[in-house]
Amino acid sequence: MTITMPGGAAASAVLTRNNVSVLGDDTAPTMVFGHGYGTSKQMWRLVAPQFADDHQVVLFDHVGSGDSDQAAYDASKYDSLYGYADDLLEIAHALDLHDIVFVGHSVSAMIGALAAIAEPELFASLILVGPSPRYINDADYVGGFEAADVDALLDSLDANYLGWASTMAPVFMGNAERPELAAELVDSFAKADPAVASQFARVTFLSDVRAELPNVTTPTLIVQSTDDIVAPVIVGEYLRGAIAGSELVVLEADGHYVHLANPGKLSDTIRAFL
Repeated sequence: MTITMPGGAAASAVLTRNNVSVLGDDTAPTMVFGHGYGTSKQMWRLVAPQFADDHQVVLFDHVGSGDSDQAAYDASKYDSLYGYADDLLEIAHALDLHDIVFVGHSVSAMIGALAAIAEPELFASLILVGPSPRYINDADYVGGFEAADVDALLDSLDANYLGWASTMAPVFMGNAERPELAAELVDSFAKADPAVASQFARVTFLSDVRAELPNVTTPTLIVQSTDDIVAPVIVGEYLRGAIAGSELVVLEADGHYVHLANPGKLSDTIRAFL
């Protein structure tokens, strides 16, 4: 679906809804950074500014996350990743963006892929950091989780969201010798409305966009960490096979949040691809 976004008040409403901020020169090539589940655009603070000298850098919060307009959350719209992809396209139209380099972490990687499939003319390249098209193992596909494990994870989240956040953040973050990283992730999770967090978790962990991947025609870089419990290297290898012409880089890094734990390594990888 192609979205045409008018200017003026409608465009302003989109930018407010998603708490959009822009760094750098608006005449330079554009990079848009999308954050993962339970976090916000703040998670890109160690990477995105490094590109502002020679790019227009756009950051945003998914509705229901960070400092987005919480009143804009619509459970029916955001019952699939397509609702979030529509928002990304609306942001692009509101800012009149073209030739976008989209950098998406985790679930935002797949959101960006869906947006690029819908309107490929808007995108110059995709950089997918810790992506997964499906988290649950299925026949010959290895996503990293059994269905029962995901069900238990979601049940635990529903029963005690803050308890779940405190337990799972260190697991997702890795880097046990740097507990401040997990503490930041716990704080980020804790800021979310539990009902919104529950629905977004289901949309994220139960999603399956494997059938869409052959429709990606945008040049794509896939970045995986060697030790990522959420998106193991085998998932990156699957994506490389499913997206024609894509490139896979595996970083010697721990955890699912390489942009927070190893920002210099990720920035160098992105620079090399660009």
